[in-house]
Amino acid sequence: MSDALKHECGIALVRLLKPLEFYKEKYGTAFYGIQKMYLMMEKQHNRGQDGAGFASIKMDVEPGERYISRVRSNHAQPIQDVFKQINERVNEEMEAHPEYADDVQKLKANIPYIGELYLGHVRYGTFGKNSIESVHPFLRQSNWMHRNLILAGNFNMTNVKELFQNLVELGQHPKEMADTVTVMEKIGHFLDKEVMQLYQDCKAEGYSKREASPVIAERLDIAKILARSSKNLDGGYAMAGLLGHGDAFVFRDPAGIRPAYYYQDDEIVVVASERPVIQTVFNVPFEKVKEIDPGSALIIKKSGDISMKEILTPTVKKACSFERIYFSRGSDAEIYQERKDLGKLILPAVLESIDNDTDNTVFSYIPNTAETSFYGLVEAAQDFLNQRKKNFILENKDTLTVDSLEKLLSVKIRTEKVAIKDAKLRTFITEDSSRDDLVAHVYDVTYGVIKPTDNLVIIDDSIVRGTTLKMSIIKMMDRLKPKRIVIVSSAPQIRYPDCYGIDMAKLEGLVAFRAALELLKERNLYHIVDEVYAKCKAQENYHDNDVVNYVTAIYDSFTSQEISDKIAEMLSSSDINAEVKIIFQTVEDLHIACPKNLGDWYFTGDYPTPGGNRVVNRAFMNFYEGKDARAY
Repeated sequence: MSDALKHECGIALVRLLKPLEFYKEKYGTAFYGIQKMYLMMEKQHNRGQDGAGFASIKMDVEPGERYISRVRSNHAQPIQDVFKQINERVNEEMEAHPEYADDVQKLKANIPYIGELYLGHVRYGTFGKNSIESVHPFLRQSNWMHRNLILAGNFNMTNVKELFQNLVELGQHPKEMADTVTVMEKIGHFLDKEVMQLYQDCKAEGYSKREASPVIAERLDIAKILARSSKNLDGGYAMAGLLGHGDAFVFRDPAGIRPAYYYQDDEIVVVASERPVIQTVFNVPFEKVKEIDPGSALIIKKSGDISMKEILTPTVKKACSFERIYFSRGSDAEIYQERKDLGKLILPAVLESIDNDTDNTVFSYIPNTAETSFYGLVEAAQDFLNQRKKNFILENKDTLTVDSLEKLLSVKIRTEKVAIKDAKLRTFITEDSSRDDLVAHVYDVTYGVIKPTDNLVIIDDSIVRGTTLKMSIIKMMDRLKPKRIVIVSSAPQIRYPDCYGIDMAKLEGLVAFRAALELLKERNLYHIVDEVYAKCKAQENYHDNDVVNYVTAIYDSFTSQEISDKIAEMLSSSDINAEVKIIFQTVEDLHIACPKNLGDWYFTGDYPTPGGNRVVNRAFMNFYEGKDARAY
């Protein structure tokens, strides 16, 4: 993606089902779980560079012994920093006590981080300060083992204010209005109530206070706690939690917006935000890694019992399509094929833009995430060329000579790597004119591969704001002196803000929205903007279930092609010599390419939760009123 866009967060959970001695004997180390967590977090580095955190729980420790360890970092290389801290602490203890090396129980008793249950998180903050306090996992502490709660997640809630007020009405005094803190405190409230009820039950049954503790752990109903605490949640989420005594859960939203996958065998249970992470780290086949059901929680009891429990009734599945287009690692077998299909399906529009002249066209891509869709585009172009050759041979079979046949077969689809990102370049000057010149040099180009008679087709995975295209890519491509530059987006036009974890909260930042506004002005239809504002304002105090997304009216007067043409005009400056065209994927073809991830609200305005409609209307009102504020 040429525009900077915040990624999704990632979660990693490991539960060892055997005693630590088993892993020491089979794999040669009692630190097996920590090693696997490091690999799982690094394999999800694409999902988080703002911060990383790690937590572990030791089971069945004696009172007075530390059983929860946590380390977090917001350094430049946070995952490396987290495990550097862990290694330093472990090495310090091992140097002081070499006798621990062959005694697993002493290792567990005396060395932090080694345990049976681990939770990791990699963070890409969508807003707010990147302070260490914002880095997951979060910890809610208690002197009762069962009431300690560790929480990490990949989520955004659209109704944080409502959730915060719910806590106040319950008698709590939350320290801040942040969705992670709010969700954790709500779960914590019902966890406290459940523990106290179970304690009263045990007391009535004649158990002593100390005898009651393991009974509470056994009887604790995680599904019940999650059901009671999640009634009012509105957002996309995959959240993972650990309880101090050793229960764990991973809970997914009812529309399946945020991803979560798991694998289990007799040695281990593991959860991650991406399937290939588990496949690679544990060397297991594709079909063994399962998806956590939308609205359900994977619950792992301290006893080792594992179950999938429905917490909230699933809605129509609207899994985030951006996961497939851009966020997730392309090494997933399904995602790789889907990205290739995105490239293949957009070829007809590309051919139309170059007048079917593949002989005088160079195909390329903007590094690096668009590379897979580029392969699909080129494969489809090669099929088109082969069909053209076949037709020519059949039509001219009686007059073909060896020379003419060889000349025909030598024609190929031309591909070049023409855009190279200069990763070292930093736009350190803030004064506008100087900074714009620096931005224009973020990409280098490969000279000598484009002729003045050529079309240059560049595929990108998506176009969000268009800033990098205008300030850098189109200008650099024009230096190669093609007759036409065709920018291809494997994703449809992004018309609406996201409110489920992606940093696209402001409408005016979206180039498709700005293009629609320009068209409204040009055609004397700008009164529609005032009408949409009035309708949004009238709904300001409605319940979320009654709110309608009226912002769709901004686009209703125009075809997708008209908006694409206007975007091309807006992103071209007067000093560009080549003709510039911009092509977007259709929503229909997106659904064909990614049939399991139909969450398309950024393109269609069809939000999967009621809160989404409130957010898009609020975003429009912020734009209209000139407020530089988030809509949720």
